[in-house]
Amino acid sequence: MDKSWKAYANEQVIVEPLAEGSLSGKTFAVKDVFDIAGHTPGAGNPDWLRTHEPSACHAVVINRLLGSGAKLAGTTITDEIMYSINGENAHYGTPINPKAPGRIPGGSSSGSAVAVASGLADFAIGTDTGGSVRVPSAYCGIYGIRPTHGVVATGGLIPLAPSFDTVGWMAQDAQTLLDVGRVLLEQDSDREEKPFSKLLLAQDLWSLVDEHSSAAVAPYLQAIGELFERKEDVLVSTDGLHDWMNAFRTIQGIEIWNEHRDWITRVKPAFGPGIAERFAWASTLKKEEHSEAYLLRESVRVKMKGWLGDDTLLVVPTVPAIAPLLNMTGAEVERRRVQTLEMSCVAGLAGLPQVTVPIKGELGCPIGISFIAGRNQDLRLLEWVASGAAAKMKQLNLA
Repeated sequence: MDKSWKAYANEQVIVEPLAEGSLSGKTFAVKDVFDIAGHTPGAGNPDWLRTHEPSACHAVVINRLLGSGAKLAGTTITDEIMYSINGENAHYGTPINPKAPGRIPGGSSSGSAVAVASGLADFAIGTDTGGSVRVPSAYCGIYGIRPTHGVVATGGLIPLAPSFDTVGWMAQDAQTLLDVGRVLLEQDSDREEKPFSKLLLAQDLWSLVDEHSSAAVAPYLQAIGELFERKEDVLVSTDGLHDWMNAFRTIQGIEIWNEHRDWITRVKPAFGPGIAERFAWASTLKKEEHSEAYLLRESVRVKMKGWLGDDTLLVVPTVPAIAPLLNMTGAEVERRRVQTLEMSCVAGLAGLPQVTVPIKGELGCPIGISFIAGRNQDLRLLEWVASGAAAKMKQLNLA
């Protein structure tokens, strides 16, 4: 196995398929936060690995993939306890972005994205709480999905913030992304076909994108619009995306501390830069002092349900620009992080499916354009991406 991409936490974790199925012949990698029988998930932190026991059985999602013919070929590096979106791990190193060397791969499913982008695996499993599949997929130039919250079983997953946690996946092509979805999504694949008829363009999210990326996606947005009967420009948040992002990160922080307080207090683990500060901040949050964040989340869910229904897509940028350079610090890094969270919090707050499609950006580096659908429209969204969005991308030579 090619180790030069530094994608794997443990490339020796190999599990053969349990049966023949629709994924026979395909290999997959899995983020190092899922139970695999006989192995201990490390969650990107040596102290977590040291203080936990090997898993007794496979996580639900792994069993399902193995039962459909796929072969597990290694566990992948993650940001510590999944609490970052950059993909830089102070303990185990940073996976190398194959599509943008010298730039971050994005996190926290960094290793999974790199395994796919480098061709080490046909597809990879990650988790997406606040963008952890979508962001690395965009930076590494691959397809990725955050599914409807709760539609893919999370049994056997180390939790981060359960009311946002989802099991997502990545692939180099839209058809493989769909094939995996047909295995993992508990949705009716024999339903009556009904095309999405309306496209909403999120103007406030697109205003966060830099000029180079805006120019790169312009022809694609125009071409995609031709696939819909109706198009409309909208402001996702009339109150400001920053308020949405703050509500998301506050609720997330409350849940994170609730999940990991006992372990952190008992073990006093060594965290890398940024991670330690986030856990320290999360420890100060009290649910009873942030009722407005929960009220805002509910209003977002109601609003998005009314907008999208079952026949409308919202098109948004996945990231503000190409991946930042490695080892950057300071105000610019924090600004990019905030902008990225403002983009990714929409689907997170609303619990909706979002698929990111790779586009060539500045300097030939990847960026991502995303489509958000109504709740439980995951399979329809994946089918539409495979048949419509990907075809337009190929037509315009934007892949």
